[in-house]
Amino acid sequence: MAEELSDPPSIKLPLKVPDEAELVSVLSKGLLKYFHDVSVNIVDCPDLREKPFQLAAEGICGNPCLADIGGPPFLLPTVHKEKIYNIKTIAEISGQQDGFFIGAGAGPAHLVGVNSEMMCNVNLNKPDGCQTYIAKVDPENGCFNLKQIEHPSFMLMANLLCCEGKRGKVIEVKASKRIGDDNFPTAIRKTLKSKYGSEPVALGGLFVMENGKAKLHIMPDFSCKPINNVTELDNWLRFYEANAPLVCLGVLISHDPDLDLREEHFHCFSPHGQGGHYHYDVTPEEVSYRAYFSVAKTLYRIDKPEHPLNFGKD
Repeated sequence: MAEELSDPPSIKLPLKVPDEAELVSVLSKGLLKYFHDVSVNIVDCPDLREKPFQLAAEGICGNPCLADIGGPPFLLPTVHKEKIYNIKTIAEISGQQDGFFIGAGAGPAHLVGVNSEMMCNVNLNKPDGCQTYIAKVDPENGCFNLKQIEHPSFMLMANLLCCEGKRGKVIEVKASKRIGDDNFPTAIRKTLKSKYGSEPVALGGLFVMENGKAKLHIMPDFSCKPINNVTELDNWLRFYEANAPLVCLGVLISHDPDLDLREEHFHCFSPHGQGGHYHYDVTPEEVSYRAYFSVAKTLYRIDKPEHPLNFGKD
């Protein structure tokens, strides 16, 4: 079995942290281009251990930073199975040795036997703090399965919020009745981009799709034949529609300063056994979202692939 990478290369990047009141104003006005009803406020973070969130820590505050690890290029043309990481290593790099880590990535195929989507949910300050979800395709019957795992290991890629897991002030975004073409996190990212341009502003946390349906994908087991481009990659993925409520974990950043960043990445799980990579809602008239974000102060680009894919750029 391949070993976890103990010292992957990393780059530390300071991020722009706008004034809270300014962020509220920017998002309140900008998101009206995408949703009929919008409400943005600075609030006390709810206890994220409670329903519907059921996360491994009570909050997403305390020295928030982002970690962008690996990336989709490690799937092409054949999978780089040597790219195995551990949350504890990411904690060392980000200075969050007792931290809380949530976000989207690829699951530990070397441990669970098949490729999967990961909803990272790890609190290193608790002995039972690894409560990560994975969504996978059963190779025998093709069914989609959601389960929890108790190991802080993953492969290939991840986009994580790293913090102390404390409660504090966060940005709450509520939006419903989508009127634009872009999905919820894309609308937020583009709104920030229109205001801050080449100054990168990054948010990490979660949103709940409280009503409606969404298009998700789950990566099947690794392809037996080479995948040569983004089109072939999309054709390899397994897509389906999932029902609310969906708890989506991830990050977004308004500008990529030539580090081949994943500008937004959210994976979701649900109490009814559905989960995977969130793409967009398919019920614009009835959809509603509720989000809680921390503004990241720093970004760590870890094990950047040599050849970019321009995956998800616009």
